[in-house]
Amino acid sequence: MILELILVVVIAYLIGSIPTGYIIVKLFTGQDIRTIGSGSTGATNVKRVMGKKWFFIVMILDAIKGALPVVLAKLFATAFAGIGLLPVLAAVAVIIGHSKSIFLKFTGGKSVASGVGTILALNWQVGLIIAVVWAVITYFSKYVSLGSIIALFISPFLMWFFHEPAAYICYCALGAVYIIYLHRENIGRLIRGEENKVR
Repeated sequence: MILELILVVVIAYLIGSIPTGYIIVKLFTGQDIRTIGSGSTGATNVKRVMGKKWFFIVMILDAIKGALPVVLAKLFATAFAGIGLLPVLAAVAVIIGHSKSIFLKFTGGKSVASGVGTILALNWQVGLIIAVVWAVITYFSKYVSLGSIIALFISPFLMWFFHEPAAYICYCALGAVYIIYLHRENIGRLIRGEENKVR
């Protein structure tokens, strides 16, 4: 059981560490995305360099990257199956991997798309709802960060509403806190009216 737990965490972290945005920008422009804009490797910063099309491509790839380890854990992991622990540990590891990639000296993105991917894998209804909430708030406010913060904030309440295991609810609550923490500079800019809008 312990060996299975360690394997799930390590594999999920390594998958999460694959720096999608960094690879794409480096491959097509030769630039290091970490030296541009916010320094994040996520889709929003990629958009500053390569435009809207690549924003969506990176966002989808990061969501798939987030979902994959969780799906694998749900399908193949047998330890602690009754409480849903290993899929949650896979989700935590993949988010940490995305934001603290071992391949980029523990830098990375803010884990929003990867986080949504993990939630989709845990419960597709909850994942779909928060994706729609993110899209609506981002569209009308023009702030990606605001949409991300609110969408992830409501995720634990949605998991509770759908009667998911306590491990899933706790994961969403802790994940929301972590992602809001990663957006602390964005929150400051939102309060000051200095946050960049999506055009």
